[in-house]
Formats: sequence, C-alpha cells, structure tokens
Amino acid sequence: MPDRDGYPAGVPCWIDTSQPDPEAAVEFYAGLFGWAFEDVMPPGAPGKYFAARIRGADVAAVGSIPEGMPQVATWNTYVWVDSADDGAERARTAGGQVVMPPFDIPGAGRMAVCADPEGNAFMLWQAREHRGARVVNEHGSLNFNVLATRDPDRAKAYYRDVFGWGTIDLNGGEAFTLPGYGDHLEERNPGMRAGMEQMGAPKGFEDVVAALGPVSHDRPGARPGWELTFAVDDADETARRAAELGGTVAVAPHDAPWVRTTVITDPQGATFVANKFVPENAGLTASAGAASG
Repeated sequence: MPDRDGYPAGVPCWIDTSQPDPEAAVEFYAGLFGWAFEDVMPPGAPGKYFAARIRGADVAAVGSIPEGMPQVATWNTYVWVDSADDGAERARTAGGQVVMPPFDIPGAGRMAVCADPEGNAFMLWQAREHRGARVVNEHGSLNFNVLATRDPDRAKAYYRDVFGWGTIDLNGGEAFTLPGYGDHLEERNPGMRAGMEQMGAPKGFEDVVAALGPVSHDRPGARPGWELTFAVDDADETARRAAELGGTVAVAPHDAPWVRTTVITDPQGATFVANKFVPENAGLTASAGAASG
C-alpha cells in the first residue's frame, strides 16, 4: 500500500509517546524498530519532540512531558478531525472533558487534548502541514489503536457522538467502525475488499478504525486507556530485543486471533503491543489473545 497522505475525519492518524527522558526513549525505539529520529523543535524550545521515520517518512514521535505535568511515560492516540474546535465541543457535550483547549502548533496543525467519560485521554488533530503517520501496517509502524475500558456500552455511545463511530463484533471482541472508511481504503488500494474477503475477514471489517476491549486481567498494572499496536515481522524477536534494550516483556509472545502478539513496556513505563500478522490464526478465539488486552 502506498504511503499515507492524510486521513478521513474520525480516523486515528498519529501517535507519539511522552517520556520523562526523551533522549533515552529515542535510543530504545531506534534500537527496537530501526527508526531514524530528528528533533523538530526550534532551538531554545523548552521541550524536545523527536520525529521518528522509516524511509524518511513519519511514523511516530517521542516528546518531553511538559513541566508541571505528571512524569509518567505514555503512548498517545490522535484522531483526525476537520476542526479541532468543533471536535472539542462535541467531546465536551457528549459527556467528556476538554483537558487542553484547541491550540495551534506552528508549521504542523491545530490540536486539543480530550478525555472520555471514563477519563481515557485522546488527542484531536486538525492537520495543516503535518499529515499524520505516512507509513502504517508494516514493521515498526502503527497497526491498530485499542481502547481498553471497563464500560464498553458507555464508550460506544460516547465515541458515536464524537466521531460517528459504530461497532461490529470481532472474534468475540468488538471494533469501532467509521461508515465509508472502506470506500476510502479501496480507492487507495484497489482490490482491498476482495483480499479481505479471501482471508475470511469479518463482514464490515473494511470500515474498522480501532478496537474496543475490556481491561486485561492478564497484564500486571493494566488500566483503562487508549493503547496501540505496532506491526512487526517477528513478535518473538521483538520481545527478545526489547528486553535486551532495557524494556520489560509484560506478556510473552503467544498466538491470538490473526496474530502472534506480545506486550512490551519500555524502560520508562510506556506500554504497547507488537503483533505479527498470522492469517493461519484467524480461527482462534479471543480468549487465546486475552493477554494482549
């Protein structure tokens, strides 16, 4: 599939990680995924923001945590919107919070930080020069965004009101869908629908934009929130390499529906999932992959 250049409104489009020591995080992720980094903040700026790239194309970023904020490492999910101001108003009226009102990032876009009724933070991204992740679904790039929640019915109602998302059943779990997203993907990659049907993907999977699941009981310290999955060529090797670089393998590699998966916590505490796509695992039940939360 060709590199991305923007997203439809309502689709997760960008990820970054906020870290107490961004330089140390850059070293970890460069060693794990082979990312090349560039600090894109102007000289003298109070914080760091390192753009991570594959083949020169943006895939993610590593940034500082602003002074005065809790020094807790996290991975953050951004959702594309036509207007950050309108999106923030929808987020508020639907019963969530606007944690940081919309503000401009010169040379990039306009964003807001919101939280759903359960307190799960997410970002709204109104793109200008920065068009989101250019590379997805290949080794070392974003593969999926997942909301872990204790109240799925409330979450479904909230994100329907904010982004227009629906849901479908997915191997015993659920996924958020955006009507018409499959049309966009088919236009970018003709034959996508036929390929999904040939692999036995569930009906409506072409419209999936994120997953929805319970908070994992198999992962120590798991809590509600937006999580993310990276595509990898080898989940076992990724887990081994992460441990070698100072990370923690929170859940050992194991087989789950469609994937072989592992859960990793980086040296500063940000957790993510790494999945190798395994079509032969399509028939596994969700319980086989429950540890990936």
